[in-house]
Amino acid sequence: MATLLKTSTEIQKGKNKKSKDNATAGPSEGYKPRKDKTLMLCSRGVTQRMRHLMRDLEVLLPHTKKDSKLDTKSSLHLINELADLHSCSNTLYFEARRHEDLYLWISRTPNGPSIKCHVQNIHTMDELKMTGNCLKGSRGLVTFDGAWDGDESTKLMKEVLTHTFSVPKTSRRLKPFIDHILLFSLLDNKIWFRNYQIIEKDPLTPTGPPIPSLVEIGPRFVLTPIRIFEGSFGGPTLYSNPEFVSPAATRASIKREAGQKYRVRKEGETDREERKKRLREELPEDTLSRKKVFA
Repeated sequence: MATLLKTSTEIQKGKNKKSKDNATAGPSEGYKPRKDKTLMLCSRGVTQRMRHLMRDLEVLLPHTKKDSKLDTKSSLHLINELADLHSCSNTLYFEARRHEDLYLWISRTPNGPSIKCHVQNIHTMDELKMTGNCLKGSRGLVTFDGAWDGDESTKLMKEVLTHTFSVPKTSRRLKPFIDHILLFSLLDNKIWFRNYQIIEKDPLTPTGPPIPSLVEIGPRFVLTPIRIFEGSFGGPTLYSNPEFVSPAATRASIKREAGQKYRVRKEGETDREERKKRLREELPEDTLSRKKVFA
């Protein structure tokens, strides 16, 4: 009985101590830092340029975790399980089609939403050879222009891009420096990505006053939003781009136009032969023809 009384007394003292600590704690101590991690993976059939783009994004985003290539292109819901295994709340999935078309899935796992985009005009860091440079693992500022505050779909895309590309303070590989800017611009219903270095002083006058300027580093690419899904890699469609034309359909139309030219030329040749034959049949027989001379 004495042991039970002693245990109950200790439990009550512990509760009183916790209540006092909660009462004296300030509002700032209840803030929980964001712990977002991004899973980055690709499908089979990626080309060298696509791999270099993934490597450049991995350098810019120290909170990413890479995984092996995904064998299937139909069961994309398996990526949610991979993200759960790696404790990632965001996913960047690069899907290659026909070894020349690249699609990017930006998803908030496991509940969504997710954005499917077509990647165009890819230029990697090694290809551009820009003069700018930034510290590997540094934290970049994610900025957007004023066009993102228009529609509800653009606001949703802005929120998903912010969670995916902004590096949290709790990242283990993060360096405590901010020396570059990740810019997302919205123009002609396309997302233009640029990366700039922040320079405090002019290199020509190092002893002069600080004059902040921006120098592009790379990489650069353009995203064309296709659909926004309510779930992660599927679900009801929240937004569909009516102006998007698939690259396969574009190539098919180009081949169809080339085939049309060939068909017009062959039809012209057939009509010409038929006209010559008809003229030969309509003309009367010549008196100096071979049949009459050598009869």
